Amino acid sequence: MHRQPSPKPAAFRDLEASELYCAQCRESRPVRERLLLVLPDGELHEYRCSACATSLGTRKAFAGSDGSRKISF
Repeated sequence: MHRQPSPKPAAFRDLEASELYCAQCRESRPVRERLLLVLPDGELHEYRCSACATSLGTRKAFAGSDGSRKISF
């Protein structure tokens, strides 16, 4: 029997990372977020290690019909 994944709870839609694992530093580090691109459907942000400035990932904040942002990692 194949189950459909349940939708994400509303409480997790606006998550932003404050710490991520950095492979360069070999430990979890605070991150800095910077805007990379403004797209027609939202914004692309990049997370960088606050210690060594290594890129640790991106997230996309989608624009909703009411102007609110929806986030995807």
